[in-house]
Amino acid sequence: MKNVLFVASECVPFIKTGGLADVIGSLPKYIDKSQYDVRVIMPKYLCIPEKYRSQMRYVTHFYTDFCWRNQYVGVLEMEYEGVHFYFIDSEFYFGGPWPYHNMYEDIEKFAFFSRQVLSCLPLIGFRPDIIHCHDWQAGLVPVYLNDSFQGDMFFMGIKTIMTIHNLKFQGTWDVNTIKHMTGLSDYYFTPDKLESYHNGNLLKGGIVYSDLVTTVSETYAKEIQTPFYGEGLDGLIYSKSNRLRGIVNGIDYDEYNPETDEVLAANFNADNFRTEKVKNKVALQRELGLKDDPDVFMIGIISRLTSQKGFDLIQYMMDEICTSDIQLVILGTGEGQYEQMFRDYAKRYPENVSANIFYSEALSHRIYAGCDAFLMPSLFEPCGLSQLMSLRYGTLPIVRETGGLKDTVEAYNEVENTGTGFSFANFNAHEMFSIIEYAKEVYYRYRYRWQQMVERAMKQDFSWNASARKYEEMYAELIEEARIEQEAARKRAEAKKKLEEEAARKAAQAAENAAEESAEADPENVNE
Repeated sequence: MKNVLFVASECVPFIKTGGLADVIGSLPKYIDKSQYDVRVIMPKYLCIPEKYRSQMRYVTHFYTDFCWRNQYVGVLEMEYEGVHFYFIDSEFYFGGPWPYHNMYEDIEKFAFFSRQVLSCLPLIGFRPDIIHCHDWQAGLVPVYLNDSFQGDMFFMGIKTIMTIHNLKFQGTWDVNTIKHMTGLSDYYFTPDKLESYHNGNLLKGGIVYSDLVTTVSETYAKEIQTPFYGEGLDGLIYSKSNRLRGIVNGIDYDEYNPETDEVLAANFNADNFRTEKVKNKVALQRELGLKDDPDVFMIGIISRLTSQKGFDLIQYMMDEICTSDIQLVILGTGEGQYEQMFRDYAKRYPENVSANIFYSEALSHRIYAGCDAFLMPSLFEPCGLSQLMSLRYGTLPIVRETGGLKDTVEAYNEVENTGTGFSFANFNAHEMFSIIEYAKEVYYRYRYRWQQMVERAMKQDFSWNASARKYEEMYAELIEEARIEQEAARKRAEAKKKLEEEAARKAAQAAENAAEESAEADPENVNE
């Protein structure tokens, strides 16, 4: 059995602020349990719901000196949906109402977390072959493993993987402060290690000291080696390109299943969507107060309302979108300018625009099921999950060709009648609107081809099963690499021992020969 430990700052169902939590909550369930024992370790936040905290069992505790204070560290555990979870307990660091606060406090918090992950391993009866670290919050695990834990036999041969979910977030602060917080020496704060543009950078440390680096799509792995997408680390990532992998995220096909989804007005699948899917559109129109029209082209948007997601393009073309023969449904919160923009257009076009400036998991499922198309014109998108959910519900994505969007959405080809959605290349508002108009034309004029595309989309497999096999292959390669290294180290040690033994034998022989020669030269001395 091979052991893998996931280290992350959040995980569903315990705490979620973004897509990272979905990945950590889903991927371990799909790894082959006959080959791998995959466990997860995360902070025990006070804001984790009580129904989960009450199920956690005490494992051990210890005290540690960190940031010039003697700190209590508790370790708790529980099993959830077949996965073993550990929780690092420290009310001093994890007792707030939110998992994140401001960067200064968060860097100290997650430096503490990273160090205690390693400190607790000899005490909990689980020695991982691989520690799989996720995002900057776990970036110091490979650094500490290389530093103060390196001399301990327990940790010898453990391999590390650093997964970048979004390179924009790196965990940076001034060097002196991070040096003080982490307890790391000056050695680590140079441009080839944790120093980055005169700041300390936790994610950079994880990239430098991990054995493999992964991102959440193949295209994003290529993009972040360029200045536009590299967020200042493109040179470093390019230098690690031979140790860089891109593996697309998946979604939980049990949770996102239009055939069994209980919140839908009508369930459907790839065989009966032609008659059943439209019932969800009509129900959604009535729920949101839009004009009752089963034939209108309805576009959905479910997103954080930020510039990264391409809302500058949408804002620029909103008048054209609203005066076209389109209904637009928005769900999400974010930057104030975009929230207000959607509210304003919903007031001006109440029959065609629905602005839901909040988040509801149930409503998101009904939007995926009820809309005809789903708009994601992102500036950059490491992977993206919404387009995978829309494909699952037969709602064709309209995306910009970047990151995971490019890897998961095949653009419609009217000549060959292929594709699962629509895409445009440049971050340009008019280009986006042109592809929206093209999708609308196909929907209204070539409905049979549209339905063929929906069927292809629903038959795509972006479940975690496919991605999990790629992770398993990567784990196997890294563990085999560790085995080869350990075997080479064993042979070197044996060779060294043989050389030492041979040298000792020769020295003893030389001493014996010298004694014999001395005796022959002075026989009287021997007789006496």
